[in-house]
Parts: sequence; structure tokens; C-alpha cells
Amino acid sequence: MTGALDPERIVRLEEDAVVVLDQRRLPDELSELRCRDAAELADAIRVLAVRGAPAIGVAAAYGMALAAATAADLDEAYETLAASRPTAVNLRWALDEMRADPSRERARRIHADEVERCRRMGAHAAELMPPSARILTHCNAGGLATGGYGSAVGAIRAAAERGGVAHVWVDETRPLLQGARLTAFELEALGIPHAVIVDGAAASRMAAGEVDVVVTGADRIARNGDTANKIGTYGLAVLARYHAIPFVIVAPTSTIDPAAEDGAAIPIEERDGAEVTGRFPARNPAFDVTPGELISAIVTEEGVHRAPYAASLPAPVSVR
Repeated sequence: MTGALDPERIVRLEEDAVVVLDQRRLPDELSELRCRDAAELADAIRVLAVRGAPAIGVAAAYGMALAAATAADLDEAYETLAASRPTAVNLRWALDEMRADPSRERARRIHADEVERCRRMGAHAAELMPPSARILTHCNAGGLATGGYGSAVGAIRAAAERGGVAHVWVDETRPLLQGARLTAFELEALGIPHAVIVDGAAASRMAAGEVDVVVTGADRIARNGDTANKIGTYGLAVLARYHAIPFVIVAPTSTIDPAAEDGAAIPIEERDGAEVTGRFPARNPAFDVTPGELISAIVTEEGVHRAPYAASLPAPVSVR
């Protein structure tokens, strides 16, 4: 692969199926998975064949459109898809958007809008990057996770297009290696200098003065700015604060949950411990919550927002 993946390559709606690029097989194989109903799509979301908060929202929108086109029970399709993963609020946001008009056209507008939102927030976030920035990022928040341009990786991409990125440190992101497998894959395709590091190496890179800014995506943002993202993000925010390094969240307004007053209201998905080890008992929370007070800025398509986030964060937008 050279260059960025086309949004339709990541997830698209065909006459009889929602087709997703199977992210479990990356970076070694570009393989597609055809989901012919809501149940198959929910399973694809659950096993992380398609993942990333905005991307699973887009996929779910296509799933509702497919259900409508095939005369399936829309309420059943809604509940099946909504139950597939609990933490990312974009999933239910997209399903709610589709309830009023479960058409293919509306689903495609949701996809196009998410890609455009990513482009806009990438441009805003790039303004926060110092010249020749050395950036550290965690998990995968690129086109694969958003259905197009990317949130955190979109910001890196926008900064690189302006000649402003010297190097990206890519946390491997245990236990499923979304950074080592997916973010590195995307940065390689974009020609952006990078190196994968084990999660535990982030502190030493900061201490060595090799990180100028930490940039991540988000799966749900509470009204006060508390932010759920891939497990390990909270620790990075603490490290960044200790080392006086800006910690920036980049996410579309569809990730903001106005019903969540703070991080305590965000459900945290607990995944199978077998993803961590097949030999011993394991806990496997997929996400953690970073307190808003540790976040230097939250960037959405509406601009750069700073504390107090309860006053500065915009409301989620509806489909145009």
C-alpha cells in the first residue's frame, strides 16, 4: 500500500452486505469481511475486525441501512449493533442518527461527514504541533479507526503535510498491538518517519527529551473533559504532566457524550483475559479514563478546546 487508504476501502455498503477491511489481518494481509446482516456486523465489531470509535459508528450506520433495505427488524438491528461494544459513544450516536431515516444515502452522509470532520480537526490540531515535532501516540486513531482521514493520526498527517513532523513514537499498545500493527502500517504508507516502542518505553523517551507532544484519539468524552481511550492512555497523561509535555486529544464531536457528566459515567469494556494470556488469570479492561485536568487541549472539528471543558466543548452535531 502506498498513500492513505480510500474511505470506501475501510468500510462501505454494497447491495447485500457491509464490507469492512479486516483489521485483525493487518499489516500482513489486506482482506475484506462481508457482513450480510446486523448480527454478522455486530460480531465483526465485537472481534475488532472493524474498530475505532468513529469507524464502528460508520459501520453501524451502514448496518442499519442494510437492515432497512432487506426489510429486517430495525429495532432488533439497532439493539444488536448497540450491544456490540459499550465504551465508544459514536456507535449509539450513529444508530440514533439512522433511526429517523435508515436510508443508504443517510448512512453514506454519516461516513462522508466523519471523514470531513477528521480533516477539519486535523488542520486545527496541526496548529498545536511545534516545528519538527517529535510526537508520541498510543493505539490507532488513523483512517482505519475513523473510516477515512484519521483523528490523532489525522493531526500527525496534517502536521506532516506542512513539513512539521520530525518523528513519531508509536506505542505498540498491548495486548492487541493496534499501534505496532495498524498505526505503524498507516504511517509507513504516508511516508512519515516513525518507530514502534514497547508501551513501557514511553517514560524513558520523555525523560530523554525526545517527545514534544503526546497526541491520542478518544472513544468517549464526558462533559467535563474526562476522556476514555485505549488502556494505557491515562498513564501517558500522567507521564506527560510530570515531564511538562502537552497532552492532546483529537476526536470528532460525535465522540462527546453530553449525558456523561464525568468519567465515572463512562462504561469501560472488559474483554476476554485470553487476549492477555492463555495460561494465567487476567484482567483485560480495554480502556481507561484520563481526567480532563491532565489534558492540555481537546481538538474537534469545531476547533481547539481548553479547560474548563464543561464550558468549551461543543455539542455533538447531527448529519447534514
